[in-house]
Amino acid sequence: MTLTTGALLRRIIETPLSASAHKLATLILDGIAWKDGYNGLDHGTAAFTLTHLSEKMGVSRQHLSDLLSELAESTLALVRWKPHGKFAPWLFRFGGPDARVTTPDVASSTDDTSQYKDCKNKTIFTGRIDIDAVTNVYHTPWAEMIKAAKTSLACWNVDTQAIWDRFLAFNKARGNSAVPAGFLLGFMRKWRASPAAKQRDQARFDPVRNETPQDPELVSLIRKAPTANRHFHESDLCRKVGKLAYEERVACIMVQFSCLRFPAMLAVHGLAIQAGEIMR
Repeated sequence: MTLTTGALLRRIIETPLSASAHKLATLILDGIAWKDGYNGLDHGTAAFTLTHLSEKMGVSRQHLSDLLSELAESTLALVRWKPHGKFAPWLFRFGGPDARVTTPDVASSTDDTSQYKDCKNKTIFTGRIDIDAVTNVYHTPWAEMIKAAKTSLACWNVDTQAIWDRFLAFNKARGNSAVPAGFLLGFMRKWRASPAAKQRDQARFDPVRNETPQDPELVSLIRKAPTANRHFHESDLCRKVGKLAYEERVACIMVQFSCLRFPAMLAVHGLAIQAGEIMR
């Protein structure tokens, strides 16, 4: 089976399935990466948590498991695997006689010739990182690369700045002033979050406690969008209204409430949930 959106959609339509299984197959199809390396995933692969899928489907986890089994046993031959730990998303791929299942990955390199290799969309970590140079990851070229690579890693739900802070602290404790960029990817691949670290990260990035002005309306909007689901909310809303419109909404909230981007983003998600554009 040729891995293209049109080919898979035709196969889904032609496959005898229950209505719910058809809907689930279409939902997975919508999340498939079609450019090798995009968001750290291989061509033809999608990443979801079962909680997110059950919420999108509006069914219980047990019913979701039955639907996934139905898709796996059908001619769509859906396969799923979880190579990056119990808290990482499941990876999904539609199989078939002509499809080859591979484990998605991201690549690192010691070359300093190009940020990209083989495919212009592949996430390649090249060059060197000056540990003492910049503490704000968004003032470096590494923020977008961290965000893309972590999608299929155990740190998928950790804030980009938190990953950067712990990477800097890790190297400073070992006396490293500069390291190859590939070390950052290796650090992310070996991510282990201790209970104490989780509490520190949560306290640091709790929008109500740390970054949100004491504006009751803003706090109310933020509480409608759980922090743990913010990446899924952002992805859902961008697919629905477009990336440009999403960024405009965030900018408007930042101006309206004089707040930082993080609480503004959560407020935008809260407004979207309130309007029924995305699900909680």
